[in-house]
Amino acid sequence: MTEKPMPENEEEWQKMLTPEQYKILREKGTEAPFTGEYVHEKADGTYACVACGNPLFSSDAKFDSGTGWPSFDQALPGAVETTTDNSQGMSRTEITCARCGSHLGHIFDDGPTATGKRYCINSVCLDLEEK
Repeated sequence: MTEKPMPENEEEWQKMLTPEQYKILREKGTEAPFTGEYVHEKADGTYACVACGNPLFSSDAKFDSGTGWPSFDQALPGAVETTTDNSQGMSRTEITCARCGSHLGHIFDDGPTATGKRYCINSVCLDLEEK
């Protein structure tokens, strides 16, 4: 994975990212369920932050949650940070990239695997480097 240069301000982020990427990564948006390119992806590899190149998830951690977004049961060590998100009348745990601070999605404690976690991630936030 290749780390990308870090923009110094939001104007630079806006120039670097597509409008959809900017809305989700920098303004904490959400893509529509079942529309992202990685929802049903089965290839082996590493998923990185599309904004900065930080490796986030191994394909070994990916599972089909049936929710319409790529789901993982664990992140790579030190790859993401979590914060409480009380928006939209709910209390959730937001996931951001540990390198660039971009919004990726949310984590829930309802995963079907041994970790019990479901990292629900927007496809538009990810870049898959296949093995």
